[in-house]
Amino acid sequence: MTYFYRTYSWSSQGDNQEIAKETIDLWRHLAEKKNWRIVQLPNGYYQTEHRDIEKKDTWYDVTRRETIESAEGAIDGSIQHYAKRLDFLKGPKVVKTFK
Repeated sequence: MTYFYRTYSWSSQGDNQEIAKETIDLWRHLAEKKNWRIVQLPNGYYQTEHRDIEKKDTWYDVTRRETIESAEGAIDGSIQHYAKRLDFLKGPKVVKTFK
């Protein structure tokens, strides 16, 4: 499965773009570790996969790694990525203010 990303920006002009509900639901799904698994391939590599949102018995391959530790690290990195995207939906964060 291929993922396509689109960037969004907010401005004080009220130019708030809407993100599709299906996209947000997918991000929520991918941000939970219970929706991921690691399988070992015949060549000895480990493949990370995530479960389909609707078809619970369907899995999509994402990455291949040499070790189980690096495969789990890839999953953890993906979970952090989607958690950040969900957090970003709340709007821009103030990181510094000036007096």
